[in-house]
Amino acid sequence: MRESVYGSGLGPRLGSYPVAGVAGGLAQVARRVGVALYVVLIVCLVVIPPRAAFAKGAVLTAVVLVLTGLLLAWRRASARFGLRRCHLHTYGLVVTDLFGGEWDAVAWSEVTGVKRLSGASLFMTFHRVEIERHGREPLAFLALGLQPPLVEALLGQLTKNGIH
Repeated sequence: MRESVYGSGLGPRLGSYPVAGVAGGLAQVARRVGVALYVVLIVCLVVIPPRAAFAKGAVLTAVVLVLTGLLLAWRRASARFGLRRCHLHTYGLVVTDLFGGEWDAVAWSEVTGVKRLSGASLFMTFHRVEIERHGREPLAFLALGLQPPLVEALLGQLTKNGIH
């Protein structure tokens, strides 16, 4: 059903990949800082045991497990319902918003250039892609991770369509 709505006129879908905005990048930073704080707190509970150290450690571990479960559930739900995705098509791409609706679409014939920025650190790893196009503002999004499959697939499609 959604496949016929998204990218109508852009040809068959070649792939669907997760993307993020600024909020997604900040959530990645917050998650990694939270895990680092968890490790520090557990080490402190072992080295300097306060009263009821086991109970405090169990509560910390439960909170981390619940948050990890919520993260995995969000990943599964967002993939299932097409939330914050980049759909590559033969003749262009479609980016969806947080509610699964079409946020923006670009045909390869409209693209004038691509800017890519990568960043890798302990707390945030991302690739920022900005697609410049004729007469309209650029389309920018983040692909989180060290080597996200979206970047390779997108660069392959751009090369195939003669865009550098």
